[in-house]
Amino acid sequence: MKLLRHNAPDPQQLALQLDFFAGDFSAQPKVDHPAPTPSAPLMPSTATSEPSRPVPAGKRRIQIGEHVLDYSLVRSKRRSIGFMIDDDGLRITAPKWVTLTEIDNAIHEKQRWIFNKLNERRERSARRLQPQMEWRDGGKLPYFGDDITLRLRANLAVGVQYDSETRELTIGLPQDAAEQQLKDRVQGWLQLEAKRIFAERLPLYAEKLGVSYQSFALSSATTQWGSCTADGRIRLNWRLIHFSLPLIDYVIAHELSHLREMNHGPQFWATVQSVFPEFVAARKALRDHAPETLPIF
Repeated sequence: MKLLRHNAPDPQQLALQLDFFAGDFSAQPKVDHPAPTPSAPLMPSTATSEPSRPVPAGKRRIQIGEHVLDYSLVRSKRRSIGFMIDDDGLRITAPKWVTLTEIDNAIHEKQRWIFNKLNERRERSARRLQPQMEWRDGGKLPYFGDDITLRLRANLAVGVQYDSETRELTIGLPQDAAEQQLKDRVQGWLQLEAKRIFAERLPLYAEKLGVSYQSFALSSATTQWGSCTADGRIRLNWRLIHFSLPLIDYVIAHELSHLREMNHGPQFWATVQSVFPEFVAARKALRDHAPETLPIF
């Protein structure tokens, strides 16, 4: 079965996109900290070294309570101290005139945010090491927020059949079918399911928001969950079908809210909250899912 393909949105139109797998495709958590004025009183630096573990090349080290924190420091012309978490850990960008003591004090002020983001990054890295799903009879596949089991039956009268009671997806293929053949069948079914669910949920939230959209299409993007153009064309990533209905609804509510607020300002988020009060938890749940935790087609 051929994969569904769709044309990219018109670049001349305003498209507002919802972050997809934030933190894993250069959408890294970062925050700014106001740079102190040169005359501001500051606490002494608490940076220390740990003899048992050498400081990595190009890094600085600071002791925060019982924790030892290594970070990269980049000097720039910016006016504030920026904190960013990526695969290499903490990176700080600071104005050239800010002293190391001032930077260390800024780290102490932001330590809760820093350690939370580092822990989230470690958890995502740990999930990457989990075994990938096996494309075979008995393999498990995430669908609608829970796992379903793949069954291969050569004598199946239809191509693909799903039993919601047993949560089994039966595919009309022999046990020794090629892995790519099985992937194509399953992906085709998932995309049809995604289109069906999206077609049911979009009108519900459009009515709640009092907006109308021109059309919607499936997306196979690797950097976003959805997008909305100024003229009301919605694109939703078919891989949302792996997640539970509330997460799907959040993305739909997010994109449709752009038809009232074509930005990500306070009024936009108030619009989202008016029809989806749990949007903060849903947004975090999506961001916590690294691409490596989903099946690879």
